[in-house]
Amino acid sequence: MMKKIMWLLAMLPLIVTSVVLQFMPDVIPMHHDLEGNTDRWGNKTESLVFPVIILAITLFWHLLIRAFEKKAAKAATEKELTELKSSVKVLEIVGIAEAAAFGIMHYFILYSSYVQASIGGEKATLDIAKVSCFLMGLMLIVLGNYMPKAKKNAAVGLRTVWSMYNDVTWQKSNRFAAVSIVVAGLLTIVTTAFASGIVSTLFLLAYIIATTIVSVAYSKNIYDKEIRK
Repeated sequence: MMKKIMWLLAMLPLIVTSVVLQFMPDVIPMHHDLEGNTDRWGNKTESLVFPVIILAITLFWHLLIRAFEKKAAKAATEKELTELKSSVKVLEIVGIAEAAAFGIMHYFILYSSYVQASIGGEKATLDIAKVSCFLMGLMLIVLGNYMPKAKKNAAVGLRTVWSMYNDVTWQKSNRFAAVSIVVAGLLTIVTTAFASGIVSTLFLLAYIIATTIVSVAYSKNIYDKEIRK
């Protein structure tokens, strides 16, 4: 069921774009500089590229999920089966979140291109970078809420040599990382509400880097405590 939802969300951008293109001007804005000025116009059919990329990324998640499902079918112990099923569920959430976020972003791009091309404007009508950062913030919050539910695995979660030491270091490391990711998502949304798209993007990158560094350091600290026991 989850994979069907993922594929439905992934296919919608291509379907919507195919319909919308019938009403779009033949030439639309394709790229903007940092100040929002259009520096390249192109044929409207180029709008199909992003939906195809979304499908390609979704195929990657589908194949990864299938690989874990096959491993789960051959699991030798109940613990291994539980861990693999947990990984499958989290990967499905990641795939759905990605398809939804990229799809919404694409709809905003289509709308902005249509409006700008219709009025013959030289600047973007929407700050797409702001939209992207807002969606990324939401996605970080969603993923952060699901991270602690993933059992120890080699695909999703905070995977360091320290967090993978045992179940205790895994659970504590990923619980801390999950909270950090949610905080980063909230900060991203707040920043996006008050800053431009470029500034918001820089802050988003800073939040992600800070979250990674702090989470890895915490993972090492938990590992050291576990070793001392």
